[in-house]
Amino acid sequence: MTSEPGRIMALDIGRKRIGVALSDSLRMFSSPLTTVGGQPRHAAIGKIAALIRQNEATELVVGLPLTLSGEVGPQAEEINRFVAELAEQVHIPIHMFDERLTTAEAQRVMIEMGMKPEQRKAKIDEMAASIILRDYLSARHPPPRPSAYGDYDDDFA
Repeated sequence: MTSEPGRIMALDIGRKRIGVALSDSLRMFSSPLTTVGGQPRHAAIGKIAALIRQNEATELVVGLPLTLSGEVGPQAEEINRFVAELAEQVHIPIHMFDERLTTAEAQRVMIEMGMKPEQRKAKIDEMAASIILRDYLSARHPPPRPSAYGDYDDDFA
């Protein structure tokens, strides 16, 4: 599934802003990185390509906003067009990943962190990208089941 080890970058693409997140080199954790302006499109693509190079990302995950019923709607079609243009500029694997409700989760997390509304507005897109990447990493490498650690019941008898 992966072409080579390294960091994975994730994007939460919106009409006005694009949130960017990055994994660690072991691909265990995701962190918000930055937010890029979404317009004009060619400038946004150039900035994302530069971020991929600067951070030596070897894969890209893009959140796909499916409808709640799991279908591709107009917003997802627009993102697919953006990704097609981006793929002409970057030559790493690009994976589309269901991003339903990630922005709502990002908002909830930032409220729990005590962030003020203006701080949340500035960071919402990169936080959503980090949640997309976290979910993608978890789907690829689910945590081991407890039985994988062995049976320790005898140790406490």
